[in-house]
Amino acid sequence: MTAEPILTISGLNVDYGTGASGVRALRDIDLTLHRGEVLGLAGESGSGKSTLAYAVTRLLPPPGVITGGDVHYHRPGGGSVDLLAMTPRELRAFRWQELSLVFQGAMNSLNPVHTVHSQLTDVLTAHRPGMRAAERTARAAELLNLVGISADRLAAYPHQLSGGMRQRVMIAMALALEPEIVIMDEPTTALDVVMQRQILRKLAELREELSFSVVFITHDISLLVEFSDRIAIMYGGRIVEQAGAAEIYRDPRHPYSDGLLRSFPALHGPRRELTGIPGSPPHLSAMPAGCAFHPRCAKAFGPCAAQVPALTAPEEGRGREVACWLHTRPAVPTPPAPGVS
Repeated sequence: MTAEPILTISGLNVDYGTGASGVRALRDIDLTLHRGEVLGLAGESGSGKSTLAYAVTRLLPPPGVITGGDVHYHRPGGGSVDLLAMTPRELRAFRWQELSLVFQGAMNSLNPVHTVHSQLTDVLTAHRPGMRAAERTARAAELLNLVGISADRLAAYPHQLSGGMRQRVMIAMALALEPEIVIMDEPTTALDVVMQRQILRKLAELREELSFSVVFITHDISLLVEFSDRIAIMYGGRIVEQAGAAEIYRDPRHPYSDGLLRSFPALHGPRRELTGIPGSPPHLSAMPAGCAFHPRCAKAFGPCAAQVPALTAPEEGRGREVACWLHTRPAVPTPPAPGVS
């Protein structure tokens, strides 16, 4: 993996609704995806992971509104373009060609009344109008073989495929035009553990073969530790920690990251007690003051309830960033509670 960025997100904010009823779902997101990298995005439901994916691809459903920030795609040959400034026509040409998305609930995203052949070649018809019908069919067969499905299943309807096969058809569709970036939103959630591992192995092989970059979104951080080069942890619409996957696994710095890791059993090593995370994620319309995680955090102290920690690099650096007062000096000293000297 090189250090060359392919996607940079700066100060991204997303609201659902406007006025007094609006809530902020993403807060000042700064994130960089490097060329050839697998970037994992983890967090509980409601942390903002899917909202980030749909904001980047300009597919936010109403009443979602991007209220600030920039999303720049850096082309392989040089130059960059701001996705948030693209016209609808430019977006249509950009999606699937340069950036594709495997939707959450991908098993149910296929049209039930069209064959696999029809749905795979539809992408090619829209973006490769010069291709002949025979060439589109050959490409569709090639895509199925790429994800480990026999080409004779092109004539099948979605209900004639297993869940894992439908999932792989969606991945094949995302790779049809050989995009530079593939965003995968919970692509294995509805599958059993054996099928999850098969699809992850296939994705790893395809990434090595085709050299695309991946944003892999899931609530299961144990999957990301195995599959990702780097992991970003989201909570309450913010990124609270990001570092190499091995660093996150060995030494999580944010208490929330540590809680996520302790919520899943280890497949190797000594047995350990699963502790989980007490309480529930905050409601977007009633976010706590200060660090959003402090009401659930066993390590919370003075500034946590009053000041929002910035995402900064600890003194030792090495590409790690964490938003936690345990590792950052508060900008303004927090006064002691009344009666405390």
